[in-house]
Amino acid sequence: MSAAAEDIKVASEDRLRADLYNFLGLMLAGPPDALLLSQCAGLSGDDSDLGKAIAGLARVAKATKPKKVESEFNALFIGLGRGELLPYASYYLTGFLNEKPLATLRSDMAARGMTRAPNVYEPEDNIASMMEMMGGMIVGRFGDPATLADQKLFFNKHIALWAGHFFSDLEAAKNSILYASLGSVGRAFMEIEREAFRMTAA
Repeated sequence: MSAAAEDIKVASEDRLRADLYNFLGLMLAGPPDALLLSQCAGLSGDDSDLGKAIAGLARVAKATKPKKVESEFNALFIGLGRGELLPYASYYLTGFLNEKPLATLRSDMAARGMTRAPNVYEPEDNIASMMEMMGGMIVGRFGDPATLADQKLFFNKHIALWAGHFFSDLEAAKNSILYASLGSVGRAFMEIEREAFRMTAA
């Protein structure tokens, strides 16, 4: 049994990266409750693109009620039949659900000791799960913390090719208000991660 994530020594900047991945995963897995919304409203940013996006999210969250954001989430991701967006790697990469990107991801998940939670029925290549997987790999939720080389491999193979497009679509979606701001945070973060991994020698 692996040690709790908090007990594993992870550099503070990597823990911050993991926190942001986990936050995006949490916000995309279901509509935020009053507590999560108030945590969003309490965020602050700096003058970087990511910092400005986080400050923008905080401003919108301050003016958003849980009931309203639940309607927004449903319109974006659930809808009647389907939501405005289909947040799956297979769809973004092939135009269809449950295609080869999902099979490849499942194989890589198994190799890393990752399994789908028993109460989750969505395909594993949804954006919320992908964000949670990256966050978990960084801090060692699935065993030892992933090396930078392994993080880069997973990111480039399963996230880099489509997540930025998804977050841009989320920014522009007609039903997006709070989630447009979250899209800005996600897009800025994906750009930072892509560039950081590009500069690593692995």
